[in-house]
Amino acid sequence: MNVLVVGSGAREHTIAWKLRPSPRLTDLFVAPGNAGTGQIAANLDIKAADVEGIAAAAKKHRIDLVVVGPEDPLSRGLVDRLTADGIAAFGPTKAAARIESSKAFAKELMGRCGMPTAASATFDNRTDARNYVQANPGPIVVKADGLAAGKGVFVCDTTEEALAAVDAMMGAEAAFGESGRTVVIEERLSGREVSAHAFSDGTTVAPMPFACDYKRARDGDEGPNTGGMGSYSPPSWLDEALELYINEQVTEAAIAAMRDEGSPYAGVLFPGLMLTDAGARVLEFNCRLGDPEAQVLLPRLQSDLLDICWAAANGTLSECDIRWSTEAAVGVVVASGGYPDDYQTGYEIAGLGTLDEDVHVFHAGTVAGDDGAVLTSGGRVLTVVAMAPTLTAARAKAYSNVQRIHFTNVYYRRDIAAPAQDARVD
Repeated sequence: MNVLVVGSGAREHTIAWKLRPSPRLTDLFVAPGNAGTGQIAANLDIKAADVEGIAAAAKKHRIDLVVVGPEDPLSRGLVDRLTADGIAAFGPTKAAARIESSKAFAKELMGRCGMPTAASATFDNRTDARNYVQANPGPIVVKADGLAAGKGVFVCDTTEEALAAVDAMMGAEAAFGESGRTVVIEERLSGREVSAHAFSDGTTVAPMPFACDYKRARDGDEGPNTGGMGSYSPPSWLDEALELYINEQVTEAAIAAMRDEGSPYAGVLFPGLMLTDAGARVLEFNCRLGDPEAQVLLPRLQSDLLDICWAAANGTLSECDIRWSTEAAVGVVVASGGYPDDYQTGYEIAGLGTLDEDVHVFHAGTVAGDDGAVLTSGGRVLTVVAMAPTLTAARAKAYSNVQRIHFTNVYYRRDIAAPAQDARVD
């Protein structure tokens, strides 16, 4: 079977790495890929958002299955386009991907399903949005309605910060373009965050282990939001009863609701939740694997990922035996200094050949240099992942290896899965 993975981040490198051992795999392609995917697959110089380019490449290379990593091509209708060409695709249709591409739609869905979530209001008028913020002083969250590469969320401590966020998105600056023309403003919740993921073919739902990620740029959850600075799985503080509640009342309920309204959901559904003193609250839905959560979840998967993706795309997920390792996994994102704001690229990465054999390095912002060197090309550069019987041991192994990687202005958080962070692990 010929398979094409769409995307260029560490999530897509992890997906390609997990597909590679499948006995059903013939040829593996990644578009556009990075230096890491280029070591295990054929990279294609096509942007992930280029729907027509991806469709043409799938025909040219006789692709049997396309696995779509990021949300942007899903929201642009890549799965619909491939389906029209008779090519199987793992991921939701454009209509189903609205669960992430429109936060207003997701909020409406939560309301219809009776899911617990933060109180919110949606605005497409800047004056109305500002008036709402001023009428609701205190900590508040301002979100761009559309996709913003994981950076369209402003967690504000003061009314002034919230007003500035509204102005940045809805004013002349239009920081997120059309994605920020409509904003969702909601109450700010506090508690532990947890990421739930599940495979689905539109009917059958197969939950994955839970994971936790770190969105803020700096230690102690300080600094601006990023695409994610690290993650771990499983969170031992999450009890089985709560896991069952989330899987049934959130994930399965959302997929059933999408099916009932005529937009069956296939692929990976990823609800993000906050566990507050008043109970679990849904923060958002994502229409794909999380990044960096994918980097700690897929190494724990013991079943054939290609079998699962094919089954999800073809409505036979109930026939899959999906098994997971009981070991813990910790992933630390190695980034360019300055990310998510201004940063420099083009630096040679040293130390990759010194890492332990059982430690995984998933590339994101990397390119291959002319002399075989690996160079930085983005804000998030690598994710270093270690597994061990306990979270403490996995964390120690991950950081031991992260410290061997060097490039100019290298940066990483030093508190991923730190036991001292009561809000993260016990």
